[in-house]
Amino acid sequence: MKATVEKLDKHQVLLEVEVEAPRVQKALDQAYRRLVKQVNIPGFRKGRAPRFILERYIGKEPIYNEAAEIVIPPAYEEAVAEHKLEPIDRPEVEIVKVEEGEPLIFKARVEVKPEVHLGTYKDLEVERPEVRVTEEDIDAYLKNLQERNATIKVIEDEPAAAGDIVSIDFKGTVDGEPFPGLEGNNYPLELGSGTFVPGFEEQLVGARVNEERTVKVTFPADYYQKGLAGKEAIFQVTLRGIKRKELAPLDDEFAKDVSECETLAELRQDIHRRLEEKRRQEIEAAVRRAVVAKAVAAATVDLPEVMVKRRIETRIRELERNLQLRKITLEEFLNATGKNMDELEQDFRPEAEKDVKTELVLEAIARVENIEATEEELRDEIEKMARLTRQDPAELRQNLDYLSVLKYDIMIKKTIDFLVEHSVAVPPREGGDGETGESRETGETAATEG
Repeated sequence: MKATVEKLDKHQVLLEVEVEAPRVQKALDQAYRRLVKQVNIPGFRKGRAPRFILERYIGKEPIYNEAAEIVIPPAYEEAVAEHKLEPIDRPEVEIVKVEEGEPLIFKARVEVKPEVHLGTYKDLEVERPEVRVTEEDIDAYLKNLQERNATIKVIEDEPAAAGDIVSIDFKGTVDGEPFPGLEGNNYPLELGSGTFVPGFEEQLVGARVNEERTVKVTFPADYYQKGLAGKEAIFQVTLRGIKRKELAPLDDEFAKDVSECETLAELRQDIHRRLEEKRRQEIEAAVRRAVVAKAVAAATVDLPEVMVKRRIETRIRELERNLQLRKITLEEFLNATGKNMDELEQDFRPEAEKDVKTELVLEAIARVENIEATEEELRDEIEKMARLTRQDPAELRQNLDYLSVLKYDIMIKKTIDFLVEHSVAVPPREGGDGETGESRETGETAATEG
């Protein structure tokens, strides 16, 4: 087999492949045996008509086409491997020549991964804060333990206070008209949790069971629902019930109830150890994010649109799955946010482009540094997954898609390990938040959780 490659533009190449005549002849024979079993020819039992009779009956073209379908896919894969191409989409195939006793020639136009121009990716300076746990951190953890193990008391004759869990019926209007999503019945709300739009919960403090209140709030100017951003809303709220948490005292008995520790002092030590380990993991994760971000920022690559669109589609599917858990359709989400699909795709584009560039840069570094999954690493990961899923490791290994993904994941992890190992740790900037130069992830607070 002969194969030549011509670069058409920054993302497309044209492969011209010539498959040798004996291989083509073998495919033609195979094509005849397939087709003769599918055609009823008068005077012959099905599958027994000679080839020249079949050709008279259906013509040569169907046989040639069938032979091409047999030959072209493996020949294309061989040509791709020979020229070390990385296709990112299905090829457009054109058959140039297919004849009896002659080589088969075809052309394949295909988009491939772009060239990545790496910048500096070794000796990158990354902030690495000290692992530190304060007494205040331990106190906050204990407070959370108290909250989680609190007993709940129903309040009937006292007004609602901050921290109480109230059950409310509410209906909101904007510009005097009802607005979709701004209503609910027997909705549980912890006052002071920040679940509702700012100013809502504070106006319910002091209300009693079955009391009705008018609550006025203004949605933030940058609120995610365009129809509500910057708008004043008026809610008619009826408080249906009040529940109050009663916290157990922090003593040795509490320590025994919530842990395997015998004393509060032992529990505080255990919490210190847990928080220290958690903080260490957070710092390591932040260092990995930071060093990857710097390596990616230093590289240049022209992103193929097909890869970006595919990543956008993946993010939209993830959004749909998350919405389904909340029993919301994508259409309902779009209506609530005042967006169409084109606008949603544009919202996802910056992160999708970042994802694709990161993937391409890490792959390029792995190639340059000869980083790949070893057989031992593959075996260890397969055995680990087999234990978790209670499957036979041999069965997992036979799943070629799983094996390919696993190899890739190991390679990417090892590449990030390499970047971290070759980075330079520096102390956090004065006044920094200890997040290695990266901001913490933040989430938007919805008007309601419904």
